[in-house]
Amino acid sequence: MDVALTFDFDAEEVWISSNPANAHRPGVLSQGTYDARVAVPLLLDLLARHEARATFFVPGKVAERYPERVREILAGGHEVGLHGYTHTSPADLTAAEEEAELVRSRAVLEGLGATISGYRSPSWDFSPATLELLQRHGIAYSSNLMDDIKPYRHAGSGLVELPVQWLLDDAPHFWFSDESFVKRIAPAAEVRAIWEEEFHGMRRLGGTYILTMHPQFIGRPGRLAMLDAFVAFLRSHDDVTIAPCAEIAARCADSLVEP
Repeated sequence: MDVALTFDFDAEEVWISSNPANAHRPGVLSQGTYDARVAVPLLLDLLARHEARATFFVPGKVAERYPERVREILAGGHEVGLHGYTHTSPADLTAAEEEAELVRSRAVLEGLGATISGYRSPSWDFSPATLELLQRHGIAYSSNLMDDIKPYRHAGSGLVELPVQWLLDDAPHFWFSDESFVKRIAPAAEVRAIWEEEFHGMRRLGGTYILTMHPQFIGRPGRLAMLDAFVAFLRSHDDVTIAPCAEIAARCADSLVEP
């Protein structure tokens, strides 16, 4: 069974894109600053201990703000993928704006040494132009849609989809802001139980397990301990291979059919 540990390294951009007024709120932005200052280094140490290579999807503006962190990610043997330039949903952009973000973010990441083959949309959303743009710019895989548990080829193209699910994303469980004080923050042990249940189900059905995390959420001390134990749990299965998304997509591409 293929498993991908993926991290959306959004830093401050996720808060600015959700509410532009947050750009002038240091307290709100500090949640994203934790990404680069504390969480990413701790996650890189954790992954190194487990000899696990991951995929980090990084907005172009985050890479410009924290180039050394991106270089450290690459130096650890991890993949870096596209995640927009300003962490703006493609659904909120014109086709020209979406292409400009794609081109600009790719230039930034490649300028830091990344080899780009994959794309994760900010918000896991597409515009009517997204698939055509990804094909035109030679992107090999997407990790955005929730319509399967196994990789597949998009109709009429060579683009591989590595399906995701909100269930396997840390944000629905841990995201909190002052705009939603009524939201409950889940205990790490509860999230571990949910992820493990889904792992057993997908393993039984032959799925590909794509775990989506955000350093500023999963990178808190108690949650890091949970993730450490969970990666060890994944490693304990002889039929599990933990690999970056690009390797999973490349390995299964020739055998995939359109849905």
